[in-house]
Amino acid sequence: MEALIVFAFALLWDLLLGEPPAMLHPVVWFGRIVGLVDSHYKRRSPALNFLAGAVTAFLVVTFAFLLSILPFFAPFPLSYALAVYLLKSSFAVRSLHEHVARTMTEDPEEKRRAVSMIVSRDVGELDNSHLNSASIESLAENLNDSVVAPLFYFLLFGLPGALTYRAVNTLDAMLGYRNETYEYFGKFSARLDDALNFIPARLTVLLYLPLGAGKVLHHYRLAKFKINSDKPIAVMSAVLGVWLEKPGFYRFPGRTPENEDIKRALRVYWVIVAEWIIIVSILLATEACPCLGR
Repeated sequence: MEALIVFAFALLWDLLLGEPPAMLHPVVWFGRIVGLVDSHYKRRSPALNFLAGAVTAFLVVTFAFLLSILPFFAPFPLSYALAVYLLKSSFAVRSLHEHVARTMTEDPEEKRRAVSMIVSRDVGELDNSHLNSASIESLAENLNDSVVAPLFYFLLFGLPGALTYRAVNTLDAMLGYRNETYEYFGKFSARLDDALNFIPARLTVLLYLPLGAGKVLHHYRLAKFKINSDKPIAVMSAVLGVWLEKPGFYRFPGRTPENEDIKRALRVYWVIVAEWIIIVSILLATEACPCLGR
């Protein structure tokens, strides 16, 4: 029951208070380690770049693991406080809603600025429909990355699983690009993130089934563009009935996404989050998963 207590308090923290201060946020620390290595490592041959990227990933994952085991060595009640704080840092329910909600503005420039804060693509040339699409896509993809996946690994491996996943996801977000700078340096992180997200991405799809199994499965079969990230996007497109497109990469069919569809997507988001919270709570309460968060 210790894991359930930690999860309950971490969830309350998230819903009531949101994210910890940036200077005290473990995910920010992961990013600073990655940024430090990235800025100082001079690119060389593909093999050396790949090796350097793998070493970077090892350093960040090791740091995350060491952070995650601190509660095991702390006295009560500090052990519980640390566990709650670190688990909360691995997922983000409220802040994801807040970031996406800011994109619902009717002001074109404000919308463009808000969307640029949650996607990595260049939003400068996107029209209003593609800005709406980008916002909904980000919500769908991050529902997996920021909610479902970290708690999935918490269920399996306790706090070390949740924080390690978050470290790998941060590595991929910063280094996992197909360009001259990161093609080899970020390849190890990208492939590791693919491996860790393979099951959670498909689990996220299953959580959409109560909202319309037929259309969800139809769009899921259309998601053949990426290993994982297009799966949650495809099923969000299915449930909303709108097209979602990253030009040059993928497009899922439907009507044109409007500003109101972002609000609808947020309602869908909370339904999926509620389902997942209930499932996680039941599994922790019954100790039906090999969670080692004790």
